[in-house]
Amino acid sequence: MTDESTPGRRRFLTTQWSVVLAASGDDSGAAKTALADLCASYWYPLYAFARRGGATEHDAQDQVQAFFATLLEKDYLRAADRDRGRFRTFLLTAFQNHTSKERDKQNAQKRGGLRTHLTLDFRDGERRYLREPTDDLTPERIYERRWALTLLAHALERLEERLRKDGKERVFSALSPFLAAGTLRPSYDEAAEGAGLSVSAVKSAVRRLRGAYRDALRDEIARTVPDGDAVDQEIRHLMEAVAG
Repeated sequence: MTDESTPGRRRFLTTQWSVVLAASGDDSGAAKTALADLCASYWYPLYAFARRGGATEHDAQDQVQAFFATLLEKDYLRAADRDRGRFRTFLLTAFQNHTSKERDKQNAQKRGGLRTHLTLDFRDGERRYLREPTDDLTPERIYERRWALTLLAHALERLEERLRKDGKERVFSALSPFLAAGTLRPSYDEAAEGAGLSVSAVKSAVRRLRGAYRDALRDEIARTVPDGDAVDQEIRHLMEAVAG
């Protein structure tokens, strides 16, 4: 639900993370479903954090899967700050606390008895991690950067899905390089040929597409913050993480 009464600004009244926070401590099926969906969407930054912190491929897989199993079954949400908590911050802090307590193999075997299991593509996650730059990023910084890039990728996927449903897959394919900074972009003439549009129509379409992409990104970020007022601040923080 959104309120667009304020010109130039969208205020998100209900977010996925706010649903989880509101139901912390309760046996809420809606909250557990929302939390599981968020975890399934944002597991890779945690995996990259664990790997950059020195965990082996298999240890990182065990740590992430065991953490989510515990998170979805235990009352970890009581530790979340209802007023300031972002899902990004909560998730990393909870993961660090959990892994520090569960390092020996005996506890790992006990964790295997938990019933909740998320289907995560760790094989793809490891391939992605091996493509990460070999720079001096700390585990915390790579987590922040990967979180930001995951948000951007999800926003782009949502936009692509919407345009595909509208029968504009060809247009999206031709114009999507204009959305991401650092992407090799075609000329407007090349884009016009690929999209089957005139050059002037392409320029207008690119402007509309960029606006739609910004809206999709705001929607995606709104899923992970406690209220709509935090969206702009989160955008600034995440853009700094990407730039850094």
